[in-house]
Parts: sequence; structure tokens; C-alpha cells
Amino acid sequence: MLQQSSIQSGGEHSEIQMTLLRVLQERLRAACMACDLDEGDAERAGLSQAADLRFGDYQSNAAMVLAKRAKRSPRDLAVALKDSIEVGDIGEVEIAGPGFLNFRVNASTYAKCLSGLLEDPRLGVELAESPRRIVIDFSAPNVAKPMHVGHLRSTFIGDSLARIGRFVGHDVISDNHIGDWGTQFGMVIWAWKRSLDRSALENKPLEELLRLYRAASESCAEDSRVREECRQELVSLQRGDEENLTIWQECVDLSRRGLEVIYNRLGVSFDYWLGESSYNERLANVVDDLLMSGLARESDGAVCVFSAESDDPGGDPFKIQKDGNWEDKPMIVRKSDGGFNYATTDIATVDYRLEELGADAAWYVVDHRQGDHFRQLFSVAERRGRQMDLEHISFGTILGKDGKPLKTRSGDLPLLSDLLDDAVKAARQSSEGRSRVEKEEERDALAELIGISAIKFMELSHHRTSDYIFDLDKMVSMEGDTAPYLQYSYVRCRSIFARLGEDYTPDGAALELSEEREVHLARMLVRFGEIVPVVLEGFRPNLLAGYLLELARAYHSFFQACPVLKSAGPVKNTRLVLCELTAGVLRQGLDLLGIDVPERM
Repeated sequence: MLQQSSIQSGGEHSEIQMTLLRVLQERLRAACMACDLDEGDAERAGLSQAADLRFGDYQSNAAMVLAKRAKRSPRDLAVALKDSIEVGDIGEVEIAGPGFLNFRVNASTYAKCLSGLLEDPRLGVELAESPRRIVIDFSAPNVAKPMHVGHLRSTFIGDSLARIGRFVGHDVISDNHIGDWGTQFGMVIWAWKRSLDRSALENKPLEELLRLYRAASESCAEDSRVREECRQELVSLQRGDEENLTIWQECVDLSRRGLEVIYNRLGVSFDYWLGESSYNERLANVVDDLLMSGLARESDGAVCVFSAESDDPGGDPFKIQKDGNWEDKPMIVRKSDGGFNYATTDIATVDYRLEELGADAAWYVVDHRQGDHFRQLFSVAERRGRQMDLEHISFGTILGKDGKPLKTRSGDLPLLSDLLDDAVKAARQSSEGRSRVEKEEERDALAELIGISAIKFMELSHHRTSDYIFDLDKMVSMEGDTAPYLQYSYVRCRSIFARLGEDYTPDGAALELSEEREVHLARMLVRFGEIVPVVLEGFRPNLLAGYLLELARAYHSFFQACPVLKSAGPVKNTRLVLCELTAGVLRQGLDLLGIDVPERM
């Protein structure tokens, strides 16, 4: 966290801004050097937040990790580190078990940290030491089809990572790589020419395009001649047929307007909408380059990338095991009919992001079922010498209450717009008789805010790789691990100042933390700056969501035990500062998850 550190000897403010965790980390490393460990060993000396506060605020197993190289017992090394580390201005350090170092931070240190947070608009979050330009590829719906539940996780995870990435100082480019040049267009164009309802297209464009697609799909399933006709319509489109291009462009324009309605409702935006069609002119050159470099060759009329024939076929994305034998699993980059596919487009996209956008990294927030494709794509990029960090940020499945993938009664994937409507309705029902908002239009707006926030938080509070059950009643509840609970916590913080009845200017120089619940709330506030950067290390917004829940619980415990408005003097000032900072961290933390807060509930 970016806070003015006032935890040096003498209590003077440091010109270096850093988290409490990092201050202790650097002092531990200095102690390692003082104990004749080399610089590499000192860098390995880890420090983390204590999982159990009974053992302190922070802990380190450095002595046990480094003891062998130091040719000392873990306990002896722990004693030496304890004697060498300078923490008297922060708290104290203890040795536990075979050599754990437990750090306890005193109340006065936390008071100084709170003072620093009051002066820091970033609330303690440090900027990245080495900022990067990162393209985050997320959401990516198909044109001519409405968004459904399958787009929910990619959209929310990607948006949150983009927000957090920007907040810590990275140059983030969000790209909605829409599917606007795929097989579905051959089918849509085929049905468009035969059964388009122009009136329906003007009134409900996405629904009409979906009807056309489904009609063509059903006809393809019943008649092989229709399948061939749809394929020919796609080939004509890709070859530049004027009529088909006109139909395609109208589909794209109508779809985008419909998609933007959903995104505006979600509070999600993009820097680019570079769909598959954006790379058409690059595809032939990509294939030629692959052929000339020897990475691809013709096979049964198609052009394919094959294995590099490593010694580890189990780790080779171009190999698959069948009947105990390893067989080729090539990536097709040009089909036997001369057409290209999404693999070709993705290779061209890597080139574009590197050459034109100047990206250091590209993160793909895509369903785990595409894992094999991305392993092949990243391998091709590496073999072509593309110097860019590529990550597939996969995620699990949204389940219904029956424990199976969420679907409608008809077996279709639920439309995202329907899920949002249901969430808003559930939020409205949940607040009946409890809300202090009287005007109908304000209650409608509040229900919209809470309902959509509830879905977002439920998504982001789970580890992205895990499945979870979609339960609206739990999502909109004011109790439990929900967005409404956090939003209510924020409102409760702010209500203190509405009832204060006087102008208030927090005094960071007059803070006294005397009650344990005050200290614990301060501890949680200080940890905000320690949590946020870690989220990006494993692409885990759930860490931030979990932290915000802990903070809210700490606040409610403090609020019950420590009267704010009935207190006086430095005690009252301290408690008001705690309320002020809690509201600020909740607001900022939720914003990083893409969630707004109301002023009243």
C-alpha cells in the first residue's frame, strides 16, 4: 500500500512510501545480510500476513528455509535473525516452534499507519515497480447471438483484472475480441435471405438474429444440402461477396448496439472491439510465414502446425495419447477448402498486439475448455520468437441448484439479460419493508444497483477455477458473504457522519488505539495495500472480495463494541477516522471489483 511510512526509528516520516509488510520484509532481509547470508538467500527470506492472529500480525519461516545453506540449526538461525532485525519502532518479534519468526505490531504503529492512509488518496496501494502494457482479452461474445450465462465469468473477471491492473499502475488495454467472422455467419446469411422478419429485426435485433441462427442450425441438422449451402455463404462472405458483406455489416452493427446495452448496464467498457474480422488481411501472410519458417506443412490439403518433437510428449500440446501411443494433434491454420479459422486469427492477433499495440503481455480470460487451444497458440508464439508474456486465465462453470451446469427449463443457456432482470427483481423483493428509500424511482435504481452488484460479487468471491451454484436468494441477502452486506457496511459507515451534526476534519496526529477491536480494524485497513497487488499474481479477484468481507466484519464488531458518537476527545476522533477510512477502503475495493456503492439503502 502507498502510505507514508512513519515507522522508522525516531518516528520520522520516511520519504519512501511502502506497506508495513514491505518495511518488515526489507528489515528481515537486512537482518539476513547481517547474519552473513548472501544476497540471494536474503531475497528468499519470505514474510507474510499471519494466518492466525494468536501468533502475531506477520510471520516468517526464513530460518527454516535458509538454515541448511547457513550450516546452522533453524532455531539458532532464528535467534540470530531475531537479534539482528530492527523492529523496536514497530513492535516485537518472537520465536515459535522450530524456528518461526512471529512479528507483533503495536497499537502506536497502527495509529501512525492510519495517519498515513488519511493522507494517501490510494489508501496504501503501491504502484507497480515495473509497470507493463497488458492487453486483457475478455467477454468476447459472438455477433448475431445474445449474451448468455457463459459470458458472465469472463466479463466480470476480465473487467476486475483490468481495473486492478490500472490501479496499480499498469497500462491496461481492454479488448473485446468479438466473434464476428465465424461459421455462424454462413448460417445467419442463409436464413436471412430466406426468412428475415425486418420488423422484428428493427424492434428486437438480437432476438431476430438468434431466431435466424437457430432456424438455420435446425435445417443443417436435418439436411446436408443446407449445411453445404451455409458453408458456401460463408465462403462467399470471406471472398468479399458484396451482398453477403452488406448483410454481415448490418448484423455486426445491430449486434454491437445490443451488446452495448448489456455492457452499459453492467458498468463494463472496452478500449477496443477488435473482432475476428479485424485480422482478415493478416491471415494469408501468417500462413505463408508459418510455411516458410518450417513450423507448418500441408497435410491432407490443409496447412497445419505440428509438434516440435520434444522429449516430453505428455507436455506437448501437439500430441495426444490414444491406445497407449502418442499421436499428432496438429493446429489447423488453413482448411482444405482454403478458408482460415479462429486459430489463424488468434496467431495474427498475437502479432498485432505485439507489433501494433506494443504489449508486454496478453491475458486471455476464457473458459477452461479452451485450454488445449491456448497451449498450442502460446507454443506457436514462442516458436516464432514472439517476446510477450501470454496467459490463459481460465475459469470454472456456473451451476444450477441441482449441481449441474446452469440452463433454462428448455435446456438452453440462460440469457444474460434475463439473469440480470431476475437479480434486480430478487433485490427489490429482498429490500421490501427494510429499505429507507421512499421514492419509487430511487428504489428501482437501488434494486438495479444491488441486483447486478450481487451477481458480480458472487462471481468474484469464488476462486475463478472453481464451480459455484447460482442462487439469487443468497446473492441478494443483506446477511452473509454478499455484495449487499458490503454495500450496507459502507452505508453504515457514512451514516455516522450524517448523524454527527457538525463539520468534521479528521486529525491524523491525534489517534489513540486503546480497544482491541479498534486495533483489529486498523490492522485490516492497513492490509488493503498488501492485498490489492497480490490479486494480479494469480489472477484472483476472490482475494480482494474475501478481504473486503473480513474488513466489513471487523467494522461491525468495532461498531458494536466501540460507541462513536457518544465518545469524546481523541477517542472520538480516532473512531471517526476508523469509520472514514473503512468507508473509503470499502468504496475503493468494491470499485476495483466493478461494484458501485449506494449512499442509502
